[in-house]
Amino acid sequence: MMADANPLNRILSPRSLGLVALALMALLPLGANPYVLFVGTQLAIFVILAVGLNLLVGYCGQLAFSQAALFGIGAYTAGLLKVHLGWSFLLTVPAGGLVALIVGLAMAWPALRLSGLYLALATLAFAQFTQWVLLNWEKVTFGAGGFRLSRPEFGLASAEVGTFYLALLMAALLVVLASRIVRSRLGRAIIAIRDGEVAAESLGVDLLRYKALAFGLSALYAGLAGGLNAMALGYVAPETYDLFLAVLLKAMIVLGGLGSIAGSVAGAGIVLVILEGLRAFKSAQEIVFGAVLLSCVLFAPSGLAGYLASHFSSWRERYLIDVKPAPEETAAPGDAGRTRDAAVSEAAR
Repeated sequence: MMADANPLNRILSPRSLGLVALALMALLPLGANPYVLFVGTQLAIFVILAVGLNLLVGYCGQLAFSQAALFGIGAYTAGLLKVHLGWSFLLTVPAGGLVALIVGLAMAWPALRLSGLYLALATLAFAQFTQWVLLNWEKVTFGAGGFRLSRPEFGLASAEVGTFYLALLMAALLVVLASRIVRSRLGRAIIAIRDGEVAAESLGVDLLRYKALAFGLSALYAGLAGGLNAMALGYVAPETYDLFLAVLLKAMIVLGGLGSIAGSVAGAGIVLVILEGLRAFKSAQEIVFGAVLLSCVLFAPSGLAGYLASHFSSWRERYLIDVKPAPEETAAPGDAGRTRDAAVSEAAR
């Protein structure tokens, strides 16, 4: 009896569900109004943000609250280059990701000396400082009022349709990249750091190097998402990148499942649905998401991905590409493959 004898394992696998979701999203512009198309674009942006944050928090174990600020840095970089220098969005979006990447790499230095609550407070202070700069450096950022951008041009396609497909393509590519990273040498190293820094360092894992790479990758994802967000909204203002957004991002990865790429995608979708459902009750959004986040931490710490992994083996995270059980083996119900222990030992190779 094979481990994947249950046909639902393949049907409901993250890859199968992801391909179906991607196909449905690609068909969205055929019958959607501009509002639904904008929500679809926001979903792609949220997916990029959630996956990038999960690489840092879920896989590397670094409790950071800087993702919203890096999202804003990417958006402002893209927007200001468009306004002041007239650059095309095809250049400003990568530039936003590059600037955020540099800032993320710089944040690895305090991360090497801080952990847990202290790292969370330090990154939260960085986020608040970034918000202050965006509000008060009026000569450059235009202050609290923000600034508007001209809509991008995509030839035959409208600005909304072109932006949607660009965001969808980038989200798909970055999700695939993240899944490859997790199963690479870099992924094994950051998982080893998450499971025990002392043990990882004793096995030869360079903490500064791999923490810097984790922070940099997460920042790159946030910066690219910020550039896309500036292009989609046609408007950049500091209030978009506040502490509430940091709560939303944490809710995405906790709801979906820490240490799960597929869970990050699902969590982003769930949060967006709740957010749109509460749009008429904006004053209650923070209370609802705070309650959802607390409930998940207390009652479902593994999130949606953890729940599905307990029922379907295809949802269990396997961090090594060459995991092939012997033909005579029968997988036990709780067997998650070579995961944490293997990650620590393989990271040193």
